[in-house]
Amino acid sequence: MITPSYLIEQLSLPSGLDAADAAEFLEFMELCDELVLQTWGNLDRSMSAAARLQYWKDTPYSRLRQFFVRVDGRMAARSWVRFDVQDNLSSALLHVNVLDSFTGRGIGRALLEHAEALAAADRRTILQTFTEHPADFDVAGPDLIRPATGTGALPAGARGVRFAGQAGYRLEQVERFSSLEFPPAADLDALERDAMVRAGEYELLHWTDSCPEEYAGQLAVLMSRMSTDAPSGALSYEPEAWDIARVRHVEDTWRRAGQSSLVAAARHLPTGELAAYTVLQVAADKPWLASQDDTLVAASHRGHRLGMLVKILNLRRLREGFPAVQRVLTFNAAENDHMLGINIALGFKPAGYDGEWQRIAAGGVMGAGFAGGN
Repeated sequence: MITPSYLIEQLSLPSGLDAADAAEFLEFMELCDELVLQTWGNLDRSMSAAARLQYWKDTPYSRLRQFFVRVDGRMAARSWVRFDVQDNLSSALLHVNVLDSFTGRGIGRALLEHAEALAAADRRTILQTFTEHPADFDVAGPDLIRPATGTGALPAGARGVRFAGQAGYRLEQVERFSSLEFPPAADLDALERDAMVRAGEYELLHWTDSCPEEYAGQLAVLMSRMSTDAPSGALSYEPEAWDIARVRHVEDTWRRAGQSSLVAAARHLPTGELAAYTVLQVAADKPWLASQDDTLVAASHRGHRLGMLVKILNLRRLREGFPAVQRVLTFNAAENDHMLGINIALGFKPAGYDGEWQRIAAGGVMGAGFAGGN
């Protein structure tokens, strides 16, 4: 089948939202929000234009390219491709999304082929993408597709599922997207008492926005272990190298994007090392919403209920410091039974599912993998 030809234009980032050349970027923001709304019915999973402008800039660790297609003068679809430049040098993450009213015209296929060509030109042979699915289907029902892990499922007839499969991508993992009504109805005191019984050799720490210098090196070690210690499904990723400079870069990006970041950690008293951490973020332009970023308990410190303890501490800090928050969002690999169990006990409910897809191009070699746990 011949893919129809469309003019694919690259988005240029302006120097600021009020810059003379910001009009195209702001129009692209409207397209992004419309695409989020057509899938989720709200903008919880969107970011402000100011935050996107920060996150989309090239960094010492990755570069991102955004594209769009116009139909009759209006932006109708977008795509992007991200290349890591320090780790995972054989991989590219790409995504394509088309407004419902413009589907069926070959626009998505044209954008996908364009993104794949960019990846090939950069010698990226491991191609990854994702699809998004509201929780409006029976996860135990018929007509489902399951990943290589065997855990989790997506509706086989969903447009994104069919598109990815027809393009040669394989479903490697399902992530559960969950929401917690806040403040939580769960009895945090009872959960904490139960967890503390097994955590006698640990103390809890916390900070906002910036890790104290004395712990920054150890936090870098934990952040690197997100690429080795968390469930990966069959996705191919290499271990990431983190140092203090990379930690500070991430913290600075959070601040410039208008996000307050609450970090809670557990420290092993006999050795002095950080054993676990979790991050909650609140954006200044979305005071009703908090997002759960990474949560990790180092493999050598598991079994002491540290994940529960750091999450409870951060939820309490969130309630005290950000009383306007109504919901907390999080993502978990479907096979991450332990972290899912913690979140369920805290009151998180399923809100949707993300499919993680992968295709190994000619000459590619499958490697070890990971996926984050929250």
